[in-house]
Amino acid sequence: MSNGLKDTVKFENKGEIKMIAHRGLSGLELENTCPAFVAAGVKSYYGIETDVHVTKDGKFIVVHDDNLKRIAGLDLVVEETDFSTLRAVRMKDTDGVTDRADLFLPTLEEYISICKKYDKVAVLELKNKMEREHVWGIAEVVQGLGWFEKTIFISFAGENLVALKEKYPTATAQFLTEEASEETYRFMVDNGLDADLCGYCVSKEFVEKLHNAGIKVNCWTLDKLEHAELAKACGVDFITSNILE
Repeated sequence: MSNGLKDTVKFENKGEIKMIAHRGLSGLELENTCPAFVAAGVKSYYGIETDVHVTKDGKFIVVHDDNLKRIAGLDLVVEETDFSTLRAVRMKDTDGVTDRADLFLPTLEEYISICKKYDKVAVLELKNKMEREHVWGIAEVVQGLGWFEKTIFISFAGENLVALKEKYPTATAQFLTEEASEETYRFMVDNGLDADLCGYCVSKEFVEKLHNAGIKVNCWTLDKLEHAELAKACGVDFITSNILE
């Protein structure tokens, strides 16, 4: 449903924090679509975040959910569906009613090209556990488009990031986690990963511990100014948001 907003909410006191547009500027445009990426591109965001899945036929497509029920009203499991079928889907605008021909699932190439056009860092989530060759294939696409050095790879599946680092040791990668634990800390330290923490597990103590180990900290997904202020007080380096700029 539309939230009625016509512009971003400005985080005027963000200081040195770098703002990331979550699924593109999804507070204004339909998430993870080219319009959402362009809307973020023309704003002051440091980076544009999105999600990439592997289709049944081994291609890469941009979408968050495992199933298209929520976003398109269709019972299609992304990883069990061919790329061409997924690509043909057209979605409604944020009001759930208006037809728009430009609301389709983007390719990885389209997403990176928009980041490149507007000179935004690509924050690319590798959805679900992938085969190593698919992780490497995604990295190859990004590298082929000349945007590897300006891409941050993120994933809840630590195996994806370990596989990425095997072949691309200089890749910038953040481990997505909802746990501020010694185990997640050790995993990041041992594998040369930065942190992408859920908002409610961010604390000044944990951020300081990560920083002392040379680990940068992203925080998701904060849409209220008071929550962003708390994250700033904890010392985070990035904030990922649907609407805060």
